[in-house]
Amino acid sequence: MKRFTQCFILSLFLGWFTAPVQSETKILSLDEAIQIALTNDPWLAGSQYSQNALNDEAKASATLPDPKVSLMAGNLPTDSFSISQEPMTQLSASVTQMFARGETLALTKRQKQQLAQQHPFLRADRRAKVTTTVIQLWLDAYQAQESIRLIEQDRALFEQLVDVAQVGYSSALGNARQQDVIRAQLELTRLSDRLTMLWQQQEAAQNRLSEWVGVAADNALAPDLPTLTPARAWSPQAVEYDNELARYEWIRHHPAIQALDMYVDATQTGVDLAQQKYKPEWGVTAQYGYRANDPMGRSRADLFSVGVSFDLPIFTENRQDKEVSAAISRTEAVKTEKQLLARRLLAEMRTARVQLLRADERLTLYSEQLLTQIAEQAEASLVAYNNDDGDFAEAVRARIAELNAKVD
Repeated sequence: MKRFTQCFILSLFLGWFTAPVQSETKILSLDEAIQIALTNDPWLAGSQYSQNALNDEAKASATLPDPKVSLMAGNLPTDSFSISQEPMTQLSASVTQMFARGETLALTKRQKQQLAQQHPFLRADRRAKVTTTVIQLWLDAYQAQESIRLIEQDRALFEQLVDVAQVGYSSALGNARQQDVIRAQLELTRLSDRLTMLWQQQEAAQNRLSEWVGVAADNALAPDLPTLTPARAWSPQAVEYDNELARYEWIRHHPAIQALDMYVDATQTGVDLAQQKYKPEWGVTAQYGYRANDPMGRSRADLFSVGVSFDLPIFTENRQDKEVSAAISRTEAVKTEKQLLARRLLAEMRTARVQLLRADERLTLYSEQLLTQIAEQAEASLVAYNNDDGDFAEAVRARIAELNAKVD
């Protein structure tokens, strides 16, 4: 008895250690996929670095250029190279400071800041695009996953059709024919082929999703479809959407448009910068010259010089005029890009709104009428066939139509 108890305890102990560990299935929800994609998007980090660089460049560009220092020994006698032999010999040091044309420094700083102000809008646009891409890929995989689930649920019905046809044919009762058995088996095989295609679609969508979420794309998707609430402008009650000005107001706040607005401002500042080149560039030079005592030991006065230099931008036809013209043309080109983008976004907005409204109508039609009617038709067709009052092909077609309606 004692030995039996020891063996029993040992078996429980070993069984506890050797029992397989139940691994929890990881689920990837849509919100988690979006969060992972936005957190791991290197473009967003690169945009932040670019903004920081432009802000630093803005501070640097507002600073005067470094002064230039010149050291020189002048008028040395070539026979002795003595600095005290000739009265003109001197050791001099000069400092030259250049000043930018007009308001060039302030305008350059402003232009860099305007370019930096693009990046918050560019990042907002990027986050929206990444979110849209991830949603589409996740929904593609979800559609395939749920289609597989629906088909596997209805697979038993098609297997039942095969059994019904085989029983009817083998018993020689009713109007079952060999072609009915073949037809039922064929539809079951097609169902298997459809499942294979859906698995392929799901795996392809998850592989594309892995570009954004990494290995998390291999997880099973959440079984529940999330509720996405459209913006107010998409609802049928948004009467102001029918107004062209109201539509433009919505588009005007799009981050891509706002980023282009910042770029337009930067190019307009570029026009002001080009106009500064009509103004002269100034420079100030201060020089101090040291002279040694003369050969008789008498001291000689040191020398100090100061001067101003500037250029004369008088030949402006082929330089300054063209640079200003080029800056203006560049600004107008960016404005046309903004117009094209606004037109495209307006068209996409109207298209998406119509698609959403029609999709809502189809969803209501399927939920309230179509699914129920098709299910009743499928059941009636099967009952009629079992009572020798219907065609087997019609019963199969009704089952296929019901399955397709569920998938749709």
